[in-house]
Amino acid sequence: MKDRITKCFERARAEKRGAFVGYLTMGYPTLEACERGADELVAGGVDILELGVPFSDPFADGAVIRAAAYKALEQGVDMEAVLAAASRIRAKHPETGLVLFSYYNPIFSMGLEKFAAEAEKAGIDAVLSVDLPLEERDELLAALKPRGLGYVPLIAPNTPIERVKASAEGLENTFLYIITVKGTTGVRTELPAELTSRLDAIRAAVKLPIAAGFGISTRAQADVVCAHADGFIVGSALVKRLGAEGGFTGEILP
Repeated sequence: MKDRITKCFERARAEKRGAFVGYLTMGYPTLEACERGADELVAGGVDILELGVPFSDPFADGAVIRAAAYKALEQGVDMEAVLAAASRIRAKHPETGLVLFSYYNPIFSMGLEKFAAEAEKAGIDAVLSVDLPLEERDELLAALKPRGLGYVPLIAPNTPIERVKASAEGLENTFLYIITVKGTTGVRTELPAELTSRLDAIRAAVKLPIAAGFGISTRAQADVVCAHADGFIVGSALVKRLGAEGGFTGEILP
């Protein structure tokens, strides 16, 4: 199913809702807890899972995800371990979109061709590399595309619309990750007032679905975003909850 992500957004649209994208730092609090947590998130309505590869210098992330990454690294969780876990998650959830979320160093260190082959084997649908700029992504895309793997660009709050269009060009079976706020990841009590008009402008400029993330932690925030986007992304709130509770019971979002 090379078009899982596209189908996730189509299904959500048909149900008149935004697609729910949930992020986990793989290995925190343990790899086993993350796999159980992935099962519970899918059961609770998450359409697409972002599987975060722990990295030693997660400069784009806030305190919650940084601490989670360091804990996972202490347990020896690396790219190979995350891909193995992804394979197990894929076997149980054949229709769930899986995005491998990583900084570029772990990808490059494995070797691009080997990484792409292993990601395809694990059932990954798309890759997000936090620190890979538009101008330098072609070598990664050249390894991903022949294997049917998509690429998820990160769009910053100050990215000009023309650059947004360039970021979406040539991509399929994926979405644009629209960063809602300046700064690092982390829970916010309020989203920027200008966010809705920004989302409207991006949505009008590209054909790919757009999903907004950074700071979303409540259903009310998600509803505001999804009036202007195709989906929403929750990261820090889920990582924090999994670390504190060891799983997800009841409503995923308050």
